[in-house]
Amino acid sequence: MGTTTTTTSLDAGGEDRVMAAAQQIVKSLNTAKEVREDMLLILSSFDNRLSNITNLIKKDSDSSGVRFDAAENVILRWDSSSSNPDVSRHSLPWEDSPHEAAEYLSAVDEILKLVVDVSIRSDNEIMDRAEAAVQLAMSRLEDEFRLILIRNTVPLDAEGLYGSIRRVSLSFAANEGEIDEEFESFGEVDSVRGCFHERGASLGDDLCVDLINADAVMELKEIADRMIRSGYEKECVQTYSNVRRDALDEYLVILGVEKLSIEEVQKIEWKALDEKMKKWIQAIKITIRVLLSGEKRLCDQIFNGFDSIKEICFSEAAKGCVMQLLNFGEAVAIGKRSSEKLFRILDMYDVLADALLDLEMMITDEFLCSEAKGVLSGLGDAAKGTFVEFENAVKSEASKKPMQNGEIHPLTRYVMNYVKLLVDYSKTLNLLLESDEDEEDDGLQSEDSEFETTTPFAKRLLLLISSLESNLEEKSKLYEDGALRCIFLMNNILYIVQKVKDSELGKLLGDNWVRKRRGQVRQYATSYLRACWMKALYCLKDEGIGGSSNNASKVTLKERFKNFNACFEEIYRIQTGWKVPDPQLREELRISISEKVIPAYRSFMGRFGSQLESGRNSGKYIKYTPEDLENYLLDLFEGSPLILHHVRRKNS
Repeated sequence: MGTTTTTTSLDAGGEDRVMAAAQQIVKSLNTAKEVREDMLLILSSFDNRLSNITNLIKKDSDSSGVRFDAAENVILRWDSSSSNPDVSRHSLPWEDSPHEAAEYLSAVDEILKLVVDVSIRSDNEIMDRAEAAVQLAMSRLEDEFRLILIRNTVPLDAEGLYGSIRRVSLSFAANEGEIDEEFESFGEVDSVRGCFHERGASLGDDLCVDLINADAVMELKEIADRMIRSGYEKECVQTYSNVRRDALDEYLVILGVEKLSIEEVQKIEWKALDEKMKKWIQAIKITIRVLLSGEKRLCDQIFNGFDSIKEICFSEAAKGCVMQLLNFGEAVAIGKRSSEKLFRILDMYDVLADALLDLEMMITDEFLCSEAKGVLSGLGDAAKGTFVEFENAVKSEASKKPMQNGEIHPLTRYVMNYVKLLVDYSKTLNLLLESDEDEEDDGLQSEDSEFETTTPFAKRLLLLISSLESNLEEKSKLYEDGALRCIFLMNNILYIVQKVKDSELGKLLGDNWVRKRRGQVRQYATSYLRACWMKALYCLKDEGIGGSSNNASKVTLKERFKNFNACFEEIYRIQTGWKVPDPQLREELRISISEKVIPAYRSFMGRFGSQLESGRNSGKYIKYTPEDLENYLLDLFEGSPLILHHVRRKNS
């Protein structure tokens, strides 16, 4: 009996194992229904324990069919194109009905899983229904994918982003109304007044924005995952790219970047173009560092696990806005060159050079990167060409109207403030000018041979300022008065020296250069004293008076005092109208005059004044005391012509 029990137990266990094997066979067979049934009949003839295997197949098939029907019904229920009102609704409220959305996605998953199941693959009718259901589902998901993308696009806070840009403002004013028509191309530039040239602005490294509401990202990923697994990756990519491309284009509009052709850009007047260039510079920073960075992050989240699709979506979405920005950059690069554009062009070059590094790390589209490099190169050439235009303009500026009071020439102010701002771009200009270095070496004068080892930009500055100095030397010849010519040159050279000394220009040109120019100022001061005061001082010399101080000719003395008074009064009338803007130079000139004139006048009066003071009308000849003259000298070089109204001090 024990043996019989054991045998029954073994038979039952063996049957379980056989049935398990049969179930595995049913699941793994991937052949036509007729072939599968024939194979199973053959297997059942070997062992009666497999006689129930056909029931197993039927049971499994029935279960799969029920699951398929349920999933299909869910999909059909939301089919907006269906003509059956019982199985149709117009729109799936995806975001408002997370439960129904989850049910729909589960139905899609179920059908995708069943279409590879052996129990229904041989059933052509079910397979046709499955294919139709998947097609309907993908159409529905494509619509929802688009709708979620559009609804959840985050509006761009342009003001907030602009506020995140740290600005470095450099003064650069060009008040053309203050200058004469003969040199109107060179505006008045003054660091104290006027407008600002902004450059060096940068975004914070941690600036980051969400372009799609964070809550919607997972829903988008769920839909994208089903579309790609169903073979609808092309539709998914196209939908994503179209929506996001439009969103990025709209962001550019918000940032103030218009869609303009190259021809349209080149027709824009400078003031309007300058504003568009500023907006472009800001837009490049924000677009590359913030918007495209956010777009890249969004693609990584939605298409995680599908690397090639991720890259395609990002490239297609980004291409439109990047090309729009590059087209404007190209238009500026090939546009007419003029000196006022140089700073903006350099700003554009710098910001695009920085952006290109980020762009190459984000995007794999070789065409787009190649286009960006081409525009960068064009901007570099434009900057070099504009700088050359500026150099030529300084050399050839040939206004023939002298400054009436010996003031600083507008050309001097313009050029020195211009190059002072250019120093901020030394790194960029050295890079751009490096290839032209040999040409500049030929123009350097032997006295500046110490510059042979300096940077290309420093050499060009040296040549530029030398051209300015030569031009000023020519302009000084327009003055008939030699003394005023000296005042003009002193004013202008000192202005140049101060701009160099008080800025980074000093480091580029060096102390020796500054010392040489200060020496020139002193030489012109000496020449001024000689040209202006020699005649007055000659009146105070002893020669020609005759005899000793006690019996000098009164007629001659009267003539000498009279001539000196007339000479001093004429100098006073004219030179109170001359302008020496620098207070230190003005004071030094007055002191130099005083040291030359006052001791000579005091000595002359001490020797000969008594011979006239006792006579009639002495006040007519001895009008001024040495102290009077010293006080009057304080009125010189103020730029306001005055006339001496002498009050006779003595009467005889």
